[in-house]
Amino acid sequence: MTDIFSELQWRGLIHQTTADDVLPKWLHQGSRTVYAGFDPTADSLHVGSLLPLMMLRRFQKTGHRPIAIAGGATGMIGDPSGKSAERNLQSEEQLAANLAGIETQMRHILDFDCGDTSALLVNNNDWMKEFSYTAFLRDVGKNFPVNVMLGKDSVKGRLTSDAGLSYTEFSYMLLQAYDFVRLCQDHGCELQIGGSDQWGNVTAGIDLGRRMLQKQLYGMTCPLLTKSDGTKMGKTESGAIWLSAEKTSPYEFFQYWRNVDDADVDKCLKFLTELSEEEISALAQSREADAAKCESQIRLAEEVTTLIHGEAGLKKAKLASEVLFGAKISDVSDEDLNQIFADVPSAEFSRATLESEGLTLIDALALTGLCKSKGEARRTITEGGANVNNVRRNDVETTLTSSDKASDSIIVLRRGKKKFALVKLV
Repeated sequence: MTDIFSELQWRGLIHQTTADDVLPKWLHQGSRTVYAGFDPTADSLHVGSLLPLMMLRRFQKTGHRPIAIAGGATGMIGDPSGKSAERNLQSEEQLAANLAGIETQMRHILDFDCGDTSALLVNNNDWMKEFSYTAFLRDVGKNFPVNVMLGKDSVKGRLTSDAGLSYTEFSYMLLQAYDFVRLCQDHGCELQIGGSDQWGNVTAGIDLGRRMLQKQLYGMTCPLLTKSDGTKMGKTESGAIWLSAEKTSPYEFFQYWRNVDDADVDKCLKFLTELSEEEISALAQSREADAAKCESQIRLAEEVTTLIHGEAGLKKAKLASEVLFGAKISDVSDEDLNQIFADVPSAEFSRATLESEGLTLIDALALTGLCKSKGEARRTITEGGANVNNVRRNDVETTLTSSDKASDSIIVLRRGKKKFALVKLV
């Protein structure tokens, strides 16, 4: 078997482990079953979920079986780990919709049809719904010493905060710990992985397994995906970077990784791609020789975008990048242009008009809002600031016709370097 422990070590992906002296050898002795949990707090995973998913993918590719728990039950409570205040609780209907959304994304990263190491996606509500409150306290709660729970960093931090800690969140640890027990019973799972903020929950599950099953279970945490300044990666001024193309377009996704700081790109290549140590080292040398070429960032963006959105998504992202940076626009689809220019102004015009007398460029610039008036439009054209499908047009007598379409029903106008608008034909 491939030595997964050494692979994770050189990538810097091991933060803490239990049974340090035993775990590497145990992993190397045979195929193991390993799990990580994901709370369905939205109908899409975000960049922060990439790291544990990639950890599961690495285990699978080295001969181990991954299980992903989509926490239908724990998601109704919310994990207090790393949180300064209690989450808003979600309805069962919303959680069901969220679970459906993230399942597709997990299937892009994990292989669910490869024999003995096929990935498994489970919902912990499937077993938690079997319990009454008193039955859970009797069968599970009695195995949890309160002093141990109070000693966990995730609990201590919240108890001393202004927000405090509700009994609901305090109970989260019991539910996640019981997940480990059930996965061990039902699927032979003996290793839990998670972010470094999950250490308390991981060790609680190991302790519960020892008390309820008299079994040795194992735990491993990886670093959180943070920038060199300590802030979490995957956040922008406009919000989180999602894995859903509907929430974050492939272009936005690609550009996020394309713009990662030099100080962070080496870590991202190790954490989020399957490039070899030699390839990553070669990219580092190239970066030192000529950082302006951004080879590391481009390769990172290509690898991660392909992983999440496939080759088609990468192609769209590159197309959008080329278009927005001035490449001539032709023979593309309405769908692609609407995605690329989702936030730019547009105006609708009759297709028949365009095919007969045409539409003057002066009118188009004014009516789409790129220019405030026809006079300003005229000046823009004469000064060389007007572009049709990224091709400069400096003749004030220019008339747009059906031959100017970039796609079936769209003409792209640009003023200056970055101001766009769409002419949409109806």
